[in-house]
Amino acid sequence: MIYKLNNCSELLDSIIRGRQAADQHMQSYFRAHPQLGARERGFVAETVYGCLRRKRLAEHILNNPQPSSVERVAVYLAAIQGWSARALLDAGFSGDAAALVTKVRNAPALPETVRADLPDWLYERLVMQLGVEETQQLAAALNQPAPVDLRVNTLKAKREQAAALLAEEGYSAEFTPLSPLGLRRAERAPLFKTRAFKQGWIEVQDEGSQLLALLVEPPRRGMVMDFCAGSGGKTLALGALMTNTGTLYALDTSAKRLEKIKPRLVRAGLDNVRTLVIEHERDRRVQRLRGKIDRVLVDAPCSGAGTLRRNPDIKWRDFDVAAFTSLQARILDAAAELLKPGGRLVYATCSLLREENEDIVTPFLAVHPAFHLVPVNGVLARKGVAAQHSLGTDFLRLYPHRHHTDGFFAAILERGAETA
Repeated sequence: MIYKLNNCSELLDSIIRGRQAADQHMQSYFRAHPQLGARERGFVAETVYGCLRRKRLAEHILNNPQPSSVERVAVYLAAIQGWSARALLDAGFSGDAAALVTKVRNAPALPETVRADLPDWLYERLVMQLGVEETQQLAAALNQPAPVDLRVNTLKAKREQAAALLAEEGYSAEFTPLSPLGLRRAERAPLFKTRAFKQGWIEVQDEGSQLLALLVEPPRRGMVMDFCAGSGGKTLALGALMTNTGTLYALDTSAKRLEKIKPRLVRAGLDNVRTLVIEHERDRRVQRLRGKIDRVLVDAPCSGAGTLRRNPDIKWRDFDVAAFTSLQARILDAAAELLKPGGRLVYATCSLLREENEDIVTPFLAVHPAFHLVPVNGVLARKGVAAQHSLGTDFLRLYPHRHHTDGFFAAILERGAETA
């Protein structure tokens, strides 16, 4: 099959110039180009994501901070995928393909930030935390496509059953090494069309995200809250762990995001979830639940630096880290007030940055003496996650280059039981 570079460059250009997330641009583009077959869509999507991952590389090789999208695609295919000048010409490249390939092959040694393909602000922060060598290892992992992780809905099936059903349809999957609920595929596939998905046996969810729900340990017949629920991936996981008993609140400031959870709840067989659109973290409807909740999960809005394998476009957006940290501290304070004595709050982000993680939790504990930190390793061991995986002692820290998950941080905070 001969792939056309113009589809890749058109889509890439719309993402770079636009404000929406890359996956939203892709959905719109593929709807507008129904003539593209499954293989063509797959090629276009992976090529565009690859160009976003290696954006600095193309600019460095071309010695141009703003090359055209066609040039970006051509450099990516030549430098990373090893395409020849003839292959580029056959795919529709109209420039001097031979000169471009020569430039790629004769490129001088790359500066550290170009090798990492990270913006300066993020690279510098990671080096301060991890050092140069490990930051380069982390960056290399972030610049690779993520596998497809699935969570098995234990309300409907065991992991072995879900794997067997997928295999029957030609989509083999391995058990995830960390999460006892997970399956993994190295390659993408039309899993939404499978019986396993339609019957509610599986949901797409990164293995690291699955571990966050396990840390909550939601009690059956309890009152649990997913404070920043989004489209409900962790809400579904919590509901299954609660065996569809008790009350599970799913909160978010976006009605559009929360609306997406409703068909997912039906497919999963959950009817213990109450969705609530809130104006802000201290919405009066939330305040009515103060002191009544057994468990709260705060998957706080953050930079998303741990998800760059899946969302490479976000690293090139403007970030106000200080605005995120201010919001995170406010949400943590508000959510903590909802817990009853003896209750538990799990604070989590998909960020790699200390500013959004330890530097939020440590000041909170300093001014809230009723709360104490619960080491994550004991909880994970109880949930069947082996200690040899070195996921952290006091805090959960997941890194793509170490654990083959998205980057995650989590802390377990418990409120002391009141005494008479």
